[in-house]
Amino acid sequence: MITHDIQADTATSAIVDHGRRVIRAEIEALIQLERQVDDSFAAAVRLLQGTRGRIVVTGMGKSGHVARKIAATFAATGSPAIFLHPAEAAHGDLGMVQHGDTLLVLSNSGSTPELSPVMQHCRSLRIRIIGMASRADSPVMQAADVQLLLPQVREACPSNIAPTSSTAVMLALGDALAMALSELRGADRDSLKALHPGGAIGLRLMAVSEMMHSGSSLPLVARDTPMRDVIMTMTSMGFGAAGVLDEAGALIGVITDGDLRRHLGDLGDGVAADVMTPNPKTVPPDTLAEDALMIMNDCKITTVFVMDCEQPQRPVGIVHIHDFVRYGLS
Repeated sequence: MITHDIQADTATSAIVDHGRRVIRAEIEALIQLERQVDDSFAAAVRLLQGTRGRIVVTGMGKSGHVARKIAATFAATGSPAIFLHPAEAAHGDLGMVQHGDTLLVLSNSGSTPELSPVMQHCRSLRIRIIGMASRADSPVMQAADVQLLLPQVREACPSNIAPTSSTAVMLALGDALAMALSELRGADRDSLKALHPGGAIGLRLMAVSEMMHSGSSLPLVARDTPMRDVIMTMTSMGFGAAGVLDEAGALIGVITDGDLRRHLGDLGDGVAADVMTPNPKTVPPDTLAEDALMIMNDCKITTVFVMDCEQPQRPVGIVHIHDFVRYGLS
């Protein structure tokens, strides 16, 4: 039994080491790519920036899978893009390409035969071509207006066959193009939010004003409210907290369950001002949900009041830690 355990541990260690070697090989390939990025990259980004139509990304095999992801990244960051399968293109899908588009061609060798009809068709439409390949003298690079030369890296595959390191650098360079283009176009969180109304990204870009409780749901009391009434407000509203207002309606403090425990002797005849914690943590309504959640976690609080933009001292909403869980953020 002991021998079996030792063998199992040895086998596990070998598997882990193998995984690390693969990752290390791809990291080294990415370092080579970083060193190779030059003015051609800037030229490609500016060509993409001037595209009046869409960015058409194409590639065959594993390069095609990477091309599909790069097209999706362009589209998700505000640059209209589509993926064109080169084999399907030769059977009618060339009609998807229009004058004013820009073609981005991916091929590690640069000699993929299925790409030739696509590039020839784009040439006939005077569509500009960006080539991404590891051989400068390859057909893809020779036909390209802008050449993005990939480093000739060894694959992480032990036999140096399965596309691994080569697809990693291809994907990274595509991401770099998309991010540089997005920044050049001035994309911000609001524009990204418009493109991601659903899913995890949409939730992260949601403002607290979209999830806060407001109006009659706000647990607010005056500074001279008897503590028995404060406790009723805290209980009936279900937030485990109450905001304390001064005569002008400004938020001057907050009372939580913790404050009640710390001031047990003041609960009988005390008022809100006796028990409250002054200067509570608040957020403006345009605070992103993930940022508000980070603030609450850092401050170790379960509720936070949302303040009016025009009157920063006046609360207009409240969010509870459970609201983030309800929306899928935690």
